[in-house]
Amino acid sequence: MGTNFWELLHQRQDQLTRSGHAVADYLLQHADEAQYLSISSLARECNVAEATVFRFCRALGFDGYHEMRIALAQANATGTPSSQRELQPGATTAELCEHAYARFLTAINGTQNALSTEAVDEAVHLMQEARQVFCLGQGGSMLLANDICARFASLSTKFRTAGDSHLQLLTASLMNEADVVLFVSYSGATRDMMETLRTAKAAGAKIILLTHYEDSPGALLADVVLLCGAQESPLDSGSIPIKAAFLYVGEVLVLRYMLNDPAHSNTAQDLTSEALTVKML
Repeated sequence: MGTNFWELLHQRQDQLTRSGHAVADYLLQHADEAQYLSISSLARECNVAEATVFRFCRALGFDGYHEMRIALAQANATGTPSSQRELQPGATTAELCEHAYARFLTAINGTQNALSTEAVDEAVHLMQEARQVFCLGQGGSMLLANDICARFASLSTKFRTAGDSHLQLLTASLMNEADVVLFVSYSGATRDMMETLRTAKAAGAKIILLTHYEDSPGALLADVVLLCGAQESPLDSGSIPIKAAFLYVGEVLVLRYMLNDPAHSNTAQDLTSEALTVKML
């Protein structure tokens, strides 16, 4: 869509309902923050239903909320620079390094503040009691789930992964009450994820979700929600600082898991470390 978001909003404001105007007013007053909100969060902030937000997006000519959010972020990027777009084309490598360092710190600090210690304890209890723990995700989140699974692999053989969304769905259909799913999804709102989580829950498995949005559709299905507090612009999908924030949560889970059963964890680490020595030069 070639028209700037704000121009589009001005052109079509007469087509908005009273509730639609409430959404528009919020976006005008909180443009920077709004681009990071889920549809559920925006609806709550505007005191309207999610369906109202969706109708607002359609009234502006967008297919859905995600497309509208991208347009909003693009419009914001052409205005006053924010802390996430301070770099200019002529920035030195030293300035670039400082900028990247600040983004990593912001992502980790935001996650540390958002992460509930009670949720960590509950998640680890579920994993320790489980017969199998399946670490899942899609796209870049699957790579993070694999990394977390690999970290746990030195402690127990119960931690597993599954391939693409089709294999994840097949795996979920064969789960039972003794299984746990540890799912990584920043949005908590993808179709493939929802299919897998619904199938796993119907089979009786417990669900732990690592996400940024506590009111996402995936979070509503989860038994435990672990929040990543780092904010990701829709124009910055796949941000490495965001990935680091998720891995930080994974490391917290691993450490809690180890400290809950130090004798077994120490023995397992000794065995796996010894097994890997033959691989070293």
